[in-house]
Amino acid sequence: MGISNLPHPPYSQFIPKGLAYPECHGKPKQGETKQMKNMKQLLKNLMNEDSGQDLIEYALVAALVGLGAVTAMKSLSTSISSAFNGVGSTLTSSV
Repeated sequence: MGISNLPHPPYSQFIPKGLAYPECHGKPKQGETKQMKNMKQLLKNLMNEDSGQDLIEYALVAALVGLGAVTAMKSLSTSISSAFNGVGSTLTSSV
C-alpha cells in the first residue's frame, strides 16, 4: 500500500482537526489557486488556534519557580554552612 492510497496524509495527526483538509472551506476566488486557498485557510486557522498556549504559560511559571528556588538555595546553603562551621569551631574549642 503506497502513501497515495492512505485515507489521510501521513502528517495529518500533527495538524489540528479542521486543518488537515482545508479544501472543504469553499472555492478559491478568481486568480487564486487551490493551493493558495488552502495555505490561506491553514494560516488563518493557525492564527486562531490557541490550544498550546496554556501549556507554555505553565512551563514559564514552572521555570520561574525553579529559578527562584535555585536562588534561595544558594543563599540558604551559605547560611547553613556558616552555622555548621560555627558549631564545629565551638565543639573544637570546648574539647
